Amino acid sequence: MEKEKNIYTRRDFVNLMASAGVAVPAVYMTDYLPETPQEPEGKRYIHIFSKPLQWLSYDKMAETVAAAGAHGLDIPVRPGGHVLPEYVKRDLPLAVKAARSQGLRVDMIVTSITAAGEKYTEDILGTASDLGVKYYRLGYINYDDKTGIWNTLQKYKPVFKELENINRKYGIHGAYQNHYGTRIGGPVWDLFELLKDMDPLYIGCQYDVRHAVAEGGSSWVNGLKLIAPWVKCTDIKDFKWTQAENGRWNPESVPLGKGMVNFDEYFRLVKSYNIGGPVSIHLEYPPFERFNEKLTDEEKQKIFITAMKRDVDTLKGFFEKHQLD
Repeated sequence: MEKEKNIYTRRDFVNLMASAGVAVPAVYMTDYLPETPQEPEGKRYIHIFSKPLQWLSYDKMAETVAAAGAHGLDIPVRPGGHVLPEYVKRDLPLAVKAARSQGLRVDMIVTSITAAGEKYTEDILGTASDLGVKYYRLGYINYDDKTGIWNTLQKYKPVFKELENINRKYGIHGAYQNHYGTRIGGPVWDLFELLKDMDPLYIGCQYDVRHAVAEGGSSWVNGLKLIAPWVKCTDIKDFKWTQAENGRWNPESVPLGKGMVNFDEYFRLVKSYNIGGPVSIHLEYPPFERFNEKLTDEEKQKIFITAMKRDVDTLKGFFEKHQLD
């Protein structure tokens, strides 16, 4: 499929205007402009979802992730996130600048956007696009019990079409994460129903194999095969089933390679379906959750770097084993 339009960076725009003799405001010349080379689409840069690092400043967050050997940051731009939507024009450039000062990329962000017409949608997408961000995660959507499953999906098809259109406007890809539970996206098949008539250049699924395995057991491979054309970026983590005191079984996140996800099978399929794009590591286990509050920030940072590097190195090992770049 050919792209419907060329996607220019801010630098491309500035150069084009300059060659045409058009004056460009000084703000466009700031060091917030993308400094990383424009790599071919599909490059699998390892990003860290920075949710567990929100106690750190932007500079310390970037320093921590760089020390762990990751390639980039996946920054939450949502209520309660590292960047608040109402301050995105001011703060996202600062976060990106801090990342790039450590040699990190910011190819992806996480939002709570579920509709094109929401208050901060255009502020977020416009700012992100200007900074060279290529992908953003959408917010979650619940099924309407009164309407029913099928009618809920039909209701959201035009909503997703509007999101596709606004993503095209800003030259960015919006991706809905499949997640364990009863919301839209849990079984993956429902996402296909929403996305099957959409342009995968601009809207798709941020595939999460941990949630797919927890939700689909051994049938997750069918869901991945179905949704693969719309997967341009991915999340990664591992889990095991644990039983709570009340007898209920729940998926509990663990370090990569220490749980139930068959990563060899997963990456074999990733390679087979030519799924690329940035990969966001989600750190949802101790010490990143339920950490010792008595530790100093410096002590906590050192522990985080060690644990984070373990997951980064494990993922790099899978990439090398399966000859994925």
